[in-house]
Order: sequence, then structure tokens, then C-alpha cells
Amino acid sequence: MSSPSLHRVKFDFIRYANCWEDADILCEALQPAPGKRIFSIASGGDNAFALLAEGAEVLAADLNPAQLAVVELKSVAIRTLERAELLAFLGIQPASNRLETFQNLRADLSPAAQTWWDAQPDALAAGIIHAGKFERFLRTFGQRILPLVHRRRTIEALMQPRSPEDRSRFYRQTWDNRRWRALFKIAMSRPVLGRGGRDPAFFQHVDGPVSIRLLSRVGQAFQTLPLEENPWLDYILHGNFTRTLPRYLRPGILESLRKRLDHLTLVHGPAGNLPDAGRFDGFNLSDIFEYLDPPACSELYGKLLAQSNPGARLAYWNMLVPRAVPLALAEQVTPLTELAAECFARDGAFFYSDFVVEEVV
Repeated sequence: MSSPSLHRVKFDFIRYANCWEDADILCEALQPAPGKRIFSIASGGDNAFALLAEGAEVLAADLNPAQLAVVELKSVAIRTLERAELLAFLGIQPASNRLETFQNLRADLSPAAQTWWDAQPDALAAGIIHAGKFERFLRTFGQRILPLVHRRRTIEALMQPRSPEDRSRFYRQTWDNRRWRALFKIAMSRPVLGRGGRDPAFFQHVDGPVSIRLLSRVGQAFQTLPLEENPWLDYILHGNFTRTLPRYLRPGILESLRKRLDHLTLVHGPAGNLPDAGRFDGFNLSDIFEYLDPPACSELYGKLLAQSNPGARLAYWNMLVPRAVPLALAEQVTPLTELAAECFARDGAFFYSDFVVEEVV
């Protein structure tokens, strides 16, 4: 992970309080199951939990200790609280006693996580799923910018169940007006998105205007995806998960997850450089490759292959930078192009441009 751009990224605050990739297609791609061992980028923990609930052993790693504090507190809350209490503590349902609940959970946290959360009373009181920089950016977009584009009833109509034909017609005739395009291009421009949402260094390897490419992808998704049960759009429009929960919190999956938490290991460090991490049957790599220059991608990919069991799968997303197995390593993996395309066609996290699945020979 020697890419120069990452040396400028700050890792002293919560960047993502939730995972912004689709855990449903991730589980389909990696096929987590008892007996399998999976490496996962920790981020907000949601997708590591989803893999864990399916029976796999999961090692979740992150360069940012704040992200690990998020995952650890979520894990303790999932283990300890009843479902209604959990949703209230996380920030999905109303609650006035989150600081008191935290004090009841605190003793089960590591000293590092205790220290981190002791200094974050406001984040705890508001609900930890809202504590990330990216979540604050998206809530601002949904609550302050979108109302400048459309009336509230039009915004709510975006998530109404529709046929594919009606969905496309609604987007073209009602949603996609000049004001939408203009404000989207400003709000999702490289400077604004870099300052408010993602780190500017994450765009170092992106060619061309960021906002135009994102607008094209969002427009395509709004016309082709069923939006009525999309948790990411729900959060953007309403500032919370009001209709559909992330996969790990859904009934049945949550109960399975509670029984599997002892099979989750959290590690502070970079993918590919974890001493004694052992070998893995799957890798949830989020979109880390597009933050790296080609030499760093090749270096990291080679290290992951060295940690792979035969038949291991690597799954990752591209948002603005096309990345795939480096040419020098191409003979060691088989691209699962058909599976990846089928999954991507149903990808509810609509800001990505591609989903890649590759299998170790």
C-alpha cells in the first residue's frame, strides 16, 4: 500500500459509519459459508457482519482505528441489546438514553475503543450510524440540496414502486430537470465531494469530471433499479434507514449474526500487510484499488494472491477508476465476468460503475 496518495489521507476520524456497498451481491459473489475464511475491509462493519452471519470466519482490517472503534461498538451492541434497543442505540429509531446505553456496553469494549468513544459523546447521543463524515455529507445533500430541486412529494415519489417502464418515464419526465443536473454537478464535483464526503486524495487517479460521470451512473440506476426498498437511497432522502435496513440488521440475519460474533477478528493495518494473517477463501476489498496507482495495485494484488487458498474469490468495486487483476498476474486468476455482471445489474449501491469478481486458479 505504498501509493503516495494514501500518505495524505487522514485516519483520525470516522469517515464511514455504514458500508456503502451492496452486501447482498457481495455475499452472492464470495459465497461465505461455514469452514470458509474471509478477509474484509472493515469500514463501517456492515459487510463484514453480513459475511459473518452466513457462517464464515471473518478478519476485518482497516488503516483507520476510528473505523475499528465503530465496528467494535456495533459488535458489542449487537451481542448485548435486544433488536428494538439495538435499532434505537444505533440511531435508526428514536432514543434519549444512548449515552446511558453506552455506559452499559463500555466494559465489553477494548481499552482503545473505550478511549475513542469516551471522547465522542455527541456522536453517541445522535446515534453512531450518523457519525461518519460521508453520512453527514449525504444527509446534507438529501435534506438541504434536494429540496432546492424538487418538492417533498416528488422526492418521496422517487421511492414508490413502479414498473421498469414507469420508473424510466418518471426519471426522464419528472426528476431529471435542469435544476437537478446543475445542483448535482455542483454538489458532487471533485472539490465539494472531496471536502465534504470522500478525501481529495481518493480522486488522484480519476480522469475527467467526477460529477458528470456520477450523474450518468445515478441516472441509469434510477431508471433500472427497484428503488422502493433501497437502503442507500432511503438514507440519502430521509437521513436514516426508514424503510429498509442494511442486510446485517434484517430479521433472521441479525439472529444468525449474534451467534457468530466470536468468529470476527478486528485488525489495525493495511490489506496485504498483516503478519500471521493466514490464508483466505475470499476477499471483500471495497473499492481500495482505485485509490492506488498501478504499481501499488500490482504489489497489493500479489500479496493478496500469496494469502489466497485455491479457489479463493476477490470481490471489489470501481467507482471512477477502472481496476482489474494486473496483467502480470492475470494467469493466476479467472475473471468471473458473467457472475459479476449479473450481480452488478442488481447492485443497489448505485454510485459505482463496476463490480469485479475474480477467482484464484
